[in-house]
Amino acid sequence: MNILETSDTPIGSYAPDFELPGIDKQVHHLSRYLEKFHLICVISLNNDCPYVEMYIDRLKNIQAEFADSGFTLIGLNGCSGENEMGDHFEQMKAFAERHQLNFPYIWDSTQDVTRSFGVMTTPTAFLIDHHGIVRYKGQIDDHPDQASAAGVDYLRNAIACLFQEQEIQPAQTEQIGTVFRWRTT
Repeated sequence: MNILETSDTPIGSYAPDFELPGIDKQVHHLSRYLEKFHLICVISLNNDCPYVEMYIDRLKNIQAEFADSGFTLIGLNGCSGENEMGDHFEQMKAFAERHQLNFPYIWDSTQDVTRSFGVMTTPTAFLIDHHGIVRYKGQIDDHPDQASAAGVDYLRNAIACLFQEQEIQPAQTEQIGTVFRWRTT
């Protein structure tokens, strides 16, 4: 059995900076996003996660709802790519096209950034303020299998709280979804 040490980025600490390729053939830097946007949400994704499939339209809706306020989502795929399940860079492009993503989708081929954030499942949201501080992490909402159900929209509420300069409650929720696949070599 391989035991992999992961780090974590707690609420109130600086998000790990990154310089990663996107499916748009650009290099994406968190520091540049911080110059341009008031809030950034890095969300762990992979191409074959059933939870990502359930949430992808909700994520696109969140992006559309808050984009004009200075917000952006960034999809982060750090999956191992060791299998044929669709987590290679070319499959990421196909995934983004199929779902018509309205936010950047970047690849962490070394898994270093993913590990630094403390990703345990996909999808997991990491909401970062304009100073680079993680202000919320965890679930998108509490009703993954029922998009139109009434419930708590954790990520949407956290974004709204920060734009209104209010405290986020809760600032962290349990990571649920598909267990993240770490590279074994």
